[in-house]
Amino acid sequence: MKHLGTGIGWRPEIADAVERMPGVDWVEAVAENLCPGHLPDSLLRLRERGVTVVPHGVSLGLGGADRPDETRLAALAERAQLLGSPLVTEHIAFVRAGGPLTASQPLEAGHLLPVPRTRDALDVLCENVRIAQDALPVPLAVENIAALISWPGEEMTEGQFLYELVERTGVRLLIDVANLHTNHVNRGEDPAKALDELPVEAIAYVHVAGGFERDGVWHDSHAHPVPEPVLAILSDLAARVSPPGVLLERDENFPAPEELERELAAIRERVRTKAPVSGESATVTAPDAGATEPVPDPVAAPDPARQRLALAQTAFLSALVAGTPAPEGFDRARLAVQSRALTGKRADVVAKVAPELPEILGASYRPEFFAYAQARPMSGGYRRDAMDFAERLLLAGQPEDAEARGALTRWWLERSGPAPLDARPVTRWLRAARFALRRG
Repeated sequence: MKHLGTGIGWRPEIADAVERMPGVDWVEAVAENLCPGHLPDSLLRLRERGVTVVPHGVSLGLGGADRPDETRLAALAERAQLLGSPLVTEHIAFVRAGGPLTASQPLEAGHLLPVPRTRDALDVLCENVRIAQDALPVPLAVENIAALISWPGEEMTEGQFLYELVERTGVRLLIDVANLHTNHVNRGEDPAKALDELPVEAIAYVHVAGGFERDGVWHDSHAHPVPEPVLAILSDLAARVSPPGVLLERDENFPAPEELERELAAIRERVRTKAPVSGESATVTAPDAGATEPVPDPVAAPDPARQRLALAQTAFLSALVAGTPAPEGFDRARLAVQSRALTGKRADVVAKVAPELPEILGASYRPEFFAYAQARPMSGGYRRDAMDFAERLLLAGQPEDAEARGALTRWWLERSGPAPLDARPVTRWLRAARFALRRG
């Protein structure tokens, strides 16, 4: 595996600072935020200097019941080739559910959700990983995620689940030590036990990030300093194996460059001082998952497994975003926390992709969006979500302020295109509004 060194997550908000930071060996960029024909000049300059750039996918949903989308896979492959990347990374998570496998409305989470650690889920994940590996021009590494809640009836620990995934597919691992800490606080899982069971020799690199605790729940925010418990887990991992790369993630609330440099220095020091003695390697044995027979290695997950997983994930996601009853065995209080967190993130992202909306609506933006989201699960992207939100407000005669309502109408019309969306009453109303605005 290529030695990466110490890196930082590249984000447009800190692009200039990253270019000037000493000791940055590589960067990671969110794949979906990169347009192949218009790569940011900052990334191009870093590449020209020999800095490795790794595309990090967030929307593939390898842990979902459906097979990976060919278009998303092709886009990820294209970005890896354009950047000359040694590998690409994604998550062990699902991000959407519903659709043909369940004959129900497609639902989008807008967030990475945990996969149940069951045999069905493992079979489906293994096949999905193989499909992705075949479609990508470079090796794939998959990341463990943070979660607020646990699935009932799980059959394996996280370490056991990841060990079998690696054994059956040969996929590399991206281990996020901040996520191990999150799962320790939220689900009572021991990070040391997880590291004991992991195939540490399969680690491609490591993520380190910050978060915060509120009411006994740890939120993996990527917007706060890295806390000592996360650094302690990094030290534990580095004492077992020398990771090829370690990367600091920060997505929001960016501090001064000097603070980021101090965090990078602390991360570098933990890895350096805890590294195993030269020539020494960790001994890894297969964890006991309670089975004595050989681990099955099917070519493809049976359709019944996909359908069972689809039904379970759809019921779970529907409870989070559509207000349906919580599936049996789930912690209802934690589901409510997760549901609010998803809606909050949805509102934040819509505000980023359509910044005019909070400007037009002011303080009423978030309460209005929360009311909209409770009645309208997301089934498309965030830009579609922004349009639907504005349409709902206009249909209801909102906002009450005539000037704001006029601004929102103009915003919607400018983005809806010349053709009506469909035959709903809003089409006739907005067609009339468009005509009136043109005459004015």
